[in-house]
Amino acid sequence: MRDFVDGSAFNFEQGQRARKLFAAVVLAALDDAIADDKKYGNGPDQIARWARSRDGREVLSCAGIDPNERVVKGLMEFVSKGVRTSVALSREESERRLAAEEAEAA
Repeated sequence: MRDFVDGSAFNFEQGQRARKLFAAVVLAALDDAIADDKKYGNGPDQIARWARSRDGREVLSCAGIDPNERVVKGLMEFVSKGVRTSVALSREESERRLAAEEAEAA
């Protein structure tokens, strides 16, 4: 019984690592689309084309993201804002956004 539990825990950890790896691929695709948007002006179209492709749907699924049209629109909106993923995920950016929302509400 103990071997089964250890094996299940190991498989779960491996699955979590794989999901994080695919999530990193999604973040890289977003960064590439943002770079394309700044350079050529077609970033949202690029990320939408990628997310709707077979490879894009597979990567999104492996990252634990349901590859539906709502997700595609969200990715397009994120790219159109032009904020790199590393900046958007940072604590400083979160605090700045929260302060802006509080100032807007007041």
